Amino acid sequence: MLKVEKTKLDGVLLLTLEEFSDHRGGYVELFNEELYRKAGIDLRFVQDDISTSGRHVLRGVHGDQETWKLISCLHGAFYFVVVNHDPTHAQYRQWVSFTLSDRNRRQVLVPPRFGNGHLVMTDTAIFHYKQTTYYNPAGQFTVRWDDPAFKIWWPVKNPILSQRDEYGHFV
Repeated sequence: MLKVEKTKLDGVLLLTLEEFSDHRGGYVELFNEELYRKAGIDLRFVQDDISTSGRHVLRGVHGDQETWKLISCLHGAFYFVVVNHDPTHAQYRQWVSFTLSDRNRRQVLVPPRFGNGHLVMTDTAIFHYKQTTYYNPAGQFTVRWDDPAFKIWWPVKNPILSQRDEYGHFV
C-alpha cells in the first residue's frame, strides 16, 4: 500500500510506505513503478544514489531545473527540508520540512526547481534518492542552509558542512 499526501508546497508530495513486520524483522518495498503510476506518479527514474553521514551533518540545500527526486531514509533519521527555488512561482522561497526515518517509512517527492537538504539526527543515517536525470554538477544550484531570505528553521545552530554548503556554491 502507498499513501500519497499533498504538502503546502505545490508539487511536493509526502508518501508513506507500508512495512511488513514480524519476529524476524521488517520488509518494505521502496519503489514499484506500477504502484506509483497508479498513484499518479508517472516518472522514469534513471539514477539511484545514497549518502551516509553522521549526527549533525547538513547536506544541501541543492537542486536543479529539471530533476524529480524521490527521497527515502534507509537507516537512522534526518530532518528534511524542501525549498521552492523558482523565482517565477508564487511560492518562491517557501519551504516545508519533514522527519524521514527507517521507522516511519516516509518518502518525499521533490520536483524540479526545488532544492532539498537534510540534517542527520541520529548517530548515522543513510539518505537514498532516485532521480529522473543523471547528475550534472554544472546544472546545480545551492541555497545556503542559513540564507536569511529563506528563513529555514534547522534543529541545530552549528551543523557540520561541506565547503559548498558553507559558501552556497561549488568551491
